[in-house]
Amino acid sequence: MDNLSNLRKKIDALDDEILRLLNERARLVLEIGREKARSSSGPHVPEREREILERLTAQNPGPFPNDGIRTLYREIFAVSLALESPKTVAYLGPEATFAHQACQRYFGSGASLLPLETIPAIFREVEAERATCGLVPVENSIEGMVSHTLDLFMEFDLKICGEVLLKITHYLVSRAKTPGQVRKIYSHPQALAQCRQWIEHNFPRAELAEVTSTARAAERAREEQGAAAIASILAADLYGLSVLARGIEDNPHNYTRFLVIGRQSPAPSGTDKTSILFSVRDKPGALFEALGPFAEQKVNLTKIESRPSKKKPWEYVFFVDMEGHLEDKAVRQAIAALREDAVDLRVLGSYPRGEMA
Repeated sequence: MDNLSNLRKKIDALDDEILRLLNERARLVLEIGREKARSSSGPHVPEREREILERLTAQNPGPFPNDGIRTLYREIFAVSLALESPKTVAYLGPEATFAHQACQRYFGSGASLLPLETIPAIFREVEAERATCGLVPVENSIEGMVSHTLDLFMEFDLKICGEVLLKITHYLVSRAKTPGQVRKIYSHPQALAQCRQWIEHNFPRAELAEVTSTARAAERAREEQGAAAIASILAADLYGLSVLARGIEDNPHNYTRFLVIGRQSPAPSGTDKTSILFSVRDKPGALFEALGPFAEQKVNLTKIESRPSKKKPWEYVFFVDMEGHLEDKAVRQAIAALREDAVDLRVLGSYPRGEMA
């Protein structure tokens, strides 16, 4: 016991030193922010963050794992950025949704979060500069694209500044202490769809009820006897619910991709994506010709989606994601060549590629 007590005292001393160093780092971040303000340079340099992570993981002797180093430093980066340049982030609320989780992961605990009821409201708040940036869902690895988000890029002149790939883990949460007490399950329609097989196997007689968010589902489960919700662990904690089952999604490779929208694209980070939208003229082979320059420049296209233009029947707008940054020569030349054949070409932004956690 004496040896255990001594080891704990050593850990306490190290924690005190870590706290001192974190605050010393924060003071330097604030000083950098003041220097940037004097020189009118941008606040965020993704390449600098990548260099720090590469340096630290390369020299890490262990036993602390490199994945843990990356997780800790991403939070440090996010809090430091909030100190240097405070942000208000609009997202699809309420609290404890998966969008809320994505905000916490990307922006850390230092940002001021603004929950809104609809995706268009997020675009409006950012356009009006009442929010510094916004976070919107754009794609789920199982359910596909969030078409409404794509359509809004045709209406608003905003940039994509980043992306978050969030692993979706669903929990069955309730006031009930045992699964046998559950008679009704609330959740968002997508969450119910993503857990359909599990529900049929474990709760074939339960009534299923759709609500506007997984957080709202958790709220209903707190209010009703015999009700449960499919929601996040964040929602379970927020509403004081017990976890009856975890990891109930039918497909374990369930990710949602969120886009960070704002008014400016960041500088190159070294691992970037670029997104564009455009239309083509109504003639045979128009799309083939439009995409040809990307093959010629060896630019890898990672996604192509089409949406009705809403200007003319059977006219479509194409959304394209590609590897690389607009400042890369190959990307820049391919897009310049596309401009000769495309109609209404817009570069939505170049931004650091999200990592799957």
